[in-house]
Amino acid sequence: MEKELRYISGIIKQQGRKILSNYSITPPQFVALQWLFEHGDMTIGDLSNKMYLAFSTTTDLVDRMENNKLVKRVRDEQDRRVVRIHLLDEGERIIEEVIDKRRKYLGSVLDDFSEEEITQFLQLMTRLHEEMSKD
Repeated sequence: MEKELRYISGIIKQQGRKILSNYSITPPQFVALQWLFEHGDMTIGDLSNKMYLAFSTTTDLVDRMENNKLVKRVRDEQDRRVVRIHLLDEGERIIEEVIDKRRKYLGSVLDDFSEEEITQFLQLMTRLHEEMSKD
């Protein structure tokens, strides 16, 4: 089972990189944008922890995304010492387009599966994710 999950993960990663090749962002930038898209504004420290990257690496990543008008740094209203990274419209547009293309790819892979198989597969994947997310 581990081997199959690893192979599936590798294929998904390859397909994702093919899709990203049509955009001016790198795979790590996509991951960062995805975190911001799904969880809202966060500090560089929070983003570093989520991505398992060094603070300095994340700072460089955010700098490049900010230069490309994908994100911007915003001072926290409550504590001016805190700077949050905010996803801009262009970053959101890219994320939505890439995710849509990834969904279409997965849909084409599942064309020969019955609705029942897809439902059962989703339920099992959800359960596996829940079990793996437990501490």
